[in-house]
Amino acid sequence: MRYYCHIVNTRDKGTVKKARNVRTGEGVLEGLVCGVDEAGRGPIAGPVAAAAVILPPDFPGGILADSKALSEKRRESAAATIRARAVAWAVGWATHEEIDSLNIHKATLLAMRRAVESLAVRPTRVLVDGLFCPETGIPSTAIVKGDGKVPQIMAASIIAKTARDAWMKEYSRVEPAYGFEKHKGYPTVQHRAAVLRIGPSRIHRRSFRISPS
Repeated sequence: MRYYCHIVNTRDKGTVKKARNVRTGEGVLEGLVCGVDEAGRGPIAGPVAAAAVILPPDFPGGILADSKALSEKRRESAAATIRARAVAWAVGWATHEEIDSLNIHKATLLAMRRAVESLAVRPTRVLVDGLFCPETGIPSTAIVKGDGKVPQIMAASIIAKTARDAWMKEYSRVEPAYGFEKHKGYPTVQHRAAVLRIGPSRIHRRSFRISPS
């Protein structure tokens, strides 16, 4: 299983040029605006993923929403459209070991930085969901609940969520007893029971407390 397989896509130079003035939901900003969001802060197992997405001005925004508000089918469909039509997109990761050594907050910012740095097109501004921004050397703004109102962040939310879900489903074949393909590492009753019964897997976060309830 690989964590650092940063996923990158870039469209043609004409599309990049057209995207230099975009509407973000916070108004119109000049330059290439990148949305950033994470998936996987809450689980007790697996990596945290973050996505960075630059959208073109003609992107069909009606398909976007906070990834948690979409059904799996709609989320996968939206992710396919984002990957096909985005100016650029990338996914960065922080491993469960990094989460344990750094803490989940710092590991999330690390995954976000890796996602932005993996973009083949350097953005001129970064919009991040939440309260904190990764250190990228690019002007950045943290937007509380940005995954529900900023198209670029909504798109990043969808890409991060689908990428992490796919990783957990793939890993479930390595250690099938935990049911990672179902709960994606979140502390469901069944997941906690499995850990307490057979012990932690290789990807459980040792710094996270696991209790029966």
